[in-house]
Amino acid sequence: MPSLLAALVEGGVDFVLIGGMAGVAHGSSRVTVDIDVVYGRSPANIERLAAALAPLAPTLRGAPPGLPFTFNAATIRAGLNFTLQTILGPIDLLGEAVGGGTWDALAPQSTIIEVFGRPCRVVSLAQLIALKRAAGRPKDLEAIAELESLHRGA
Repeated sequence: MPSLLAALVEGGVDFVLIGGMAGVAHGSSRVTVDIDVVYGRSPANIERLAAALAPLAPTLRGAPPGLPFTFNAATIRAGLNFTLQTILGPIDLLGEAVGGGTWDALAPQSTIIEVFGRPCRVVSLAQLIALKRAAGRPKDLEAIAELESLHRGA
């Protein structure tokens, strides 16, 4: 996962880290197996995103084997949210997060935190809690108590 973040940071991609890895960046002890980011939808950023991840051979996670899929700027423009598997691990690319909106909405509610030695824009703890509440999945609801405890201690 550190190399996935490095690819985005070094590629100059506008993104906000959300999900379990954002929780870890804020001090959560929960283990996560993927990276969740909300990316900016400007044409220039979509080009940077495609260029940064294309060398990592992204495929649709959970899709049937052999399903045709080309990861490029045109694909990103035509879609919004992508759950991908890369040679460096899984990543969820979200043009819009449930309960949190777009990169433009989340960026002001984020801060730069060093994650795996890279400066990353990470959603605030308060907004992360709101995102997890809105998602409503059992694993998200389980994480809220710890995140709220971290938020009270901040």
